[in-house]
Amino acid sequence: MSSFRNAHKSHQKTHRERGQLSSRAHLGNLEKKKDYKLRARDFQKKQKYLKALRQKALDKNPDEFYFKMVNSQLKEGVHVEEQKPDELTPQQMRLMQNQDLNYVAYKRSTELKKIEQLKSELHLVGAQKQNKHILFVDSKKEVQGFDIAHHLEVALESPTSTLKTYKEPTSFTESAEEKKARLKPARKKKRELSKRIVRERELRIVAQKMALKKQLANTKEKPTKLADATTGAAAVYKWAQERKR
Repeated sequence: MSSFRNAHKSHQKTHRERGQLSSRAHLGNLEKKKDYKLRARDFQKKQKYLKALRQKALDKNPDEFYFKMVNSQLKEGVHVEEQKPDELTPQQMRLMQNQDLNYVAYKRSTELKKIEQLKSELHLVGAQKQNKHILFVDSKKEVQGFDIAHHLEVALESPTSTLKTYKEPTSFTESAEEKKARLKPARKKKRELSKRIVRERELRIVAQKMALKKQLANTKEKPTKLADATTGAAAVYKWAQERKR
């Protein structure tokens, strides 16, 4: 059925759109509906914008004040702000940049010290405490021939002994709550360590960008830019090779 319909359409007359009359050729091509829709939408958009501007002008407070009313001028239809004189000399600007760079370097060194301290303490946090029993003797000779098993047996048999009268269990099993409480300080230290590592990396990136900015300000020749700056790295520049005297 579809093949018969397609064959029937092949013999139909091709209807073409009416063109512009020769007497109206000076007016350009004849406007079609799609052209009218584009023109109508553009006209409606402009009318809507003008209506919003009129409403904004009606709602405007005549007593409102902005500092740009006195700090800017209209030149050739464009608002131009007045250029304020520089408050700092180039030498003062370089001094401030050096101070900022020194402060960032100081904060980064502080973070590095904290990181090293946390890494050294992390393996001790959460570990089970080992019981210790210190014994005192009178001379070095007694140390060489000291029998700790015999000493503990005598101490346990003594009625005035403060030692425990039962044998310590060889294995210790802790509950889930006790293990969670024991490992809580370690998890806290790990979180602090990860945050400080991220902070040190951010400070290192900021220091690199500030050092590069200082170097660009102090150089006379303009270097070639190889890569733009990103959130994780400073920009990459290449200076022309200069022969050292």
